[in-house]
Amino acid sequence: MGPNALPFDAETMLTGLREWVECESPTFDAGSVNRMMDVASRALVLAGARIERVAGRMGLGDCVRATFAHPTPDVPGILLMGHLDTVHPIGTLAKLPFRREGNRAWGPGIQDMKGGNYLSLEAIRQLGRAGLRTRLPVTVLFTSDEEIGSPSTRDLIEAEAARHKYVLVPEPARPDGGVVTGRYAIARFNLEATGRPSHAGAALAAGRSAIKEMARKLIEIEDMTSDDCTFSVGVIHGGQWVNCVATSCTGEALSMAKRQADLDRGVAAMLDLRASSNEVQFQVTRGVTRPVWEPDGRGVALYDTARRIALELSYAISSQSSGGGSDGNFTGAMGVATLDGLGVAGAGAHTLDEHIQIDSLAYRGKLMAGLLMALE
Repeated sequence: MGPNALPFDAETMLTGLREWVECESPTFDAGSVNRMMDVASRALVLAGARIERVAGRMGLGDCVRATFAHPTPDVPGILLMGHLDTVHPIGTLAKLPFRREGNRAWGPGIQDMKGGNYLSLEAIRQLGRAGLRTRLPVTVLFTSDEEIGSPSTRDLIEAEAARHKYVLVPEPARPDGGVVTGRYAIARFNLEATGRPSHAGAALAAGRSAIKEMARKLIEIEDMTSDDCTFSVGVIHGGQWVNCVATSCTGEALSMAKRQADLDRGVAAMLDLRASSNEVQFQVTRGVTRPVWEPDGRGVALYDTARRIALELSYAISSQSSGGGSDGNFTGAMGVATLDGLGVAGAGAHTLDEHIQIDSLAYRGKLMAGLLMALE
């Protein structure tokens, strides 16, 4: 039986996915992420998995590792890997409720990447119901902190990937429906400006504003952007009282490059930044980094298998390197055959317009099922 014969039903899948979407799970709320892990764990057990819960650290949520019975469980197999944390804070459902119109469905995290995780689980369920056995053992790893660069789970991801022959990542499909065979390098930075306090109404000239210094550096940082390496400041926190000259202002910046050497130069430039005068201070410290994942022969061969399966399902998929970063950066950079972007079609990730194309749950689910059956 081929994947096209499996009875995937997008409407039924959407009903199940709704529970996942309505279980809000922002990265920094470990309790909420763990509730999402509970929901996913139950679904995995019902699908026949044996569950291991890996305790979170750094104040972040737990992870779930699920294995399925197989005649050769110790043979390096397939790691199906996704994150269940989202960028959307608790309460986003009030602004972005689960809803559907025609072939679209909206909700926080529905595209990035609960939809992809859910269709992957449905692929495993469909194979089990049909009595089909994969050639290789399958492990599912759901992680808790991808949206902040995976600081607490990178070691777990790399250790698990090293025990597997293939890694499949159901992050969202590319805008043209394609999959990902490489990702750009990404570095994060923590910024801190320190000024001198004073009463903003009575003694403004005596103070030196940390907010003003951060504003200067923000422009300087973003103006460093070139075709080879981009820079953006996405978070700023400063000040406590409007009538006080701010003593402290903090921020976070992100840099992305297609080549590791370009990112390395960008990192060096960021770390070389200095205060605009000796009356204030400015410091940059390096945060988490995702290495560049460059396409290689093993990844291309994995894509060729996926492309063949997609053609059998009557559609075409392209392959491309992509920005955005994912945990596939880590496994691809290790040299483990990795294919990313296997999740749902949609748009608006990380925004209040995040949505999916409902029918993609079924046809991308069939692609995932076909891959799980074909890999050996």
